[in-house]
Amino acid sequence: MSTLNLRVAIVGAGPAGIYAGNILSGRVADAGGTVEIDLFETLPAPYGLIRYGVAPDHPRIKGIVTSLHEMLDSGVIRFVGNVEVGRDIALDELHERYDAVILATGAIRDVHLDIPGIDLPGSYGAADFVAWFDGHPDVSREWPLDAREVAVIGNGNVALDVARVLAKHAVDLRSTEIPDNVLAGLEASAVTDVHVFGRRGPADIKFTPIELRELGEVPDVDIVLYDEDFDGVDPAAASNNQLKVMLRTLQSWRGREVGTASRRLHLHFYHSPVEVLGSDRVEAVRFERTTPTGDGSVVGTGELRDIPVQAVYRAVGYFGTPVLDAPFDEVRGVVPNVEGRVTDAASAITADDGGTAVRGLYATGWIKRGSVGLIGHTKSDAMETVAHLVADAEAGLLAAPTETGDVLDLLADRGVEYTTWQGWLALDAHERELGATHEYTRERVKVVPRDEQVQISRADALTRS
Repeated sequence: MSTLNLRVAIVGAGPAGIYAGNILSGRVADAGGTVEIDLFETLPAPYGLIRYGVAPDHPRIKGIVTSLHEMLDSGVIRFVGNVEVGRDIALDELHERYDAVILATGAIRDVHLDIPGIDLPGSYGAADFVAWFDGHPDVSREWPLDAREVAVIGNGNVALDVARVLAKHAVDLRSTEIPDNVLAGLEASAVTDVHVFGRRGPADIKFTPIELRELGEVPDVDIVLYDEDFDGVDPAAASNNQLKVMLRTLQSWRGREVGTASRRLHLHFYHSPVEVLGSDRVEAVRFERTTPTGDGSVVGTGELRDIPVQAVYRAVGYFGTPVLDAPFDEVRGVVPNVEGRVTDAASAITADDGGTAVRGLYATGWIKRGSVGLIGHTKSDAMETVAHLVADAEAGLLAAPTETGDVLDLLADRGVEYTTWQGWLALDAHERELGATHEYTRERVKVVPRDEQVQISRADALTRS
């Protein structure tokens, strides 16, 4: 690789953006080149869905923050928080200041479930609920938890997170980093029964073994399974070891005694949602019973079942977050791209499909491929995108920056209260101190209001940035 001297902007400071920056810096440094990377984030703090999309009782999953911290703490990547690209600075202005821009905005909106009644009061998106219990600064600090019986529609990890938090007693969350307003809301919850529904059978679940196992460890919550869903299910015939483990877990739960716990978590399979029923608010969900076809899909049987509930949470997927003035596919919820090179055609799947690459614009993570895959996929995804960026740079296909001034000066002139890595360290220390001195000792207590996060971050950091 020829010697490169690059300036690159990355939009989004979740794992996708941080991994892309780390891989890019290593790739260029190994070849003797130099690279300056600015990581722009609309929130005051880094880490994206690791901070605001993972349930607070998942310390093992949140351990990924340690490696992300090391990447940002090295000083190679400059964190610029509380800045929304498209509002505080235009995408074109980034192109003027950087050789390339990588979009890594992820997906934080719910995929819409298009059935009658889904917009009744008492119907919620899982992403909104997750944002609430994770203390996202841009959502309401209140959440209605007056329903006794709740439906969660979906068979992935997000559905399990939502169901577990709803079913779990608040006392068992006191040791986590859950915000105080969320803890108070959960302590007042009226829930007694949480029902999780999947269209397919137990052999088609999209959970991970850890998520499923943790579900069975929740104190004073019975796991309720239904024999009709397990006809012909053989763990030994599972297509992979992970599924085999999960099917064995489900089978073991079938032998548990139920009826002694104060709350119940029901797992239903072969239920396809047809309609949310109710006049003024959610009163029930109508499902059609499904049956497997033998080729991995299911078909409806015509049998309808009405399950009484007072609230329903849809957890059928996340939808991408567009960046103003960047191409966006409103159907798939992604930035149209070919292996990370952003194209101007939403229908383009390959370079031969008519999509023209937008010079200097790339994508990685969920905004590139949709909301599928785990952290490992994010790394390989970033490697592919970075490889194309470097190849384009070597081929002379990138436009050199026309503005040489520091972008922080531009933001300061506009009155944007941006935050820095030093600011995050100050906020991090503050939250840990709140946790250490809290009534219930915790690793941290999140600061929720955006203005308070910004105030704490900027009070100490800007003098040292």
